[in-house]
Amino acid sequence: MTRTVLKIYAPPTRPIRLTTGGRVIAALVAVACLGLMGLSLWLKPDPTGAGTHEQLGLLGCQTLAVTGVPCPSCGMTTSFAWFARGNVAASFYNQPAGCLLAMGVCMTFWAALYVAVTGRPVYRLLTVLKPRLTILLGAAIVLAAWGWKIYIHAKGMDGW
Repeated sequence: MTRTVLKIYAPPTRPIRLTTGGRVIAALVAVACLGLMGLSLWLKPDPTGAGTHEQLGLLGCQTLAVTGVPCPSCGMTTSFAWFARGNVAASFYNQPAGCLLAMGVCMTFWAALYVAVTGRPVYRLLTVLKPRLTILLGAAIVLAAWGWKIYIHAKGMDGW
């Protein structure tokens, strides 16, 4: 009986190294992630739970203004700002999807930095992800987080 070994567990036949261009791209991704988290740290979380993005000169949420119901991305910037300060509980309470996205940005920073420094790709780890399942799970998380945001807004429990 022959067993098939998944690619992720099979040792590579030769060491794989990225080209200089690939390492530069990884470094740019790391810098972008670090910049995003740095900007999040610079922003002061809005006590209402939404509106932190207005410090960047952007308009307030028009969906919230017109309908009184937060949009799916309401509270994302505030969530990032709390996460950048190390207050994961406030980040998750305010907008769970924003907290998970901020975690993803931090993980992407470290992975991109690893690739830029070592030249070793991490794509073998990504082969375990199933694209359709990942998209469906992401959509379910965003919808659940939006439901949570609507709930805390309706109950007057927005903010931290």
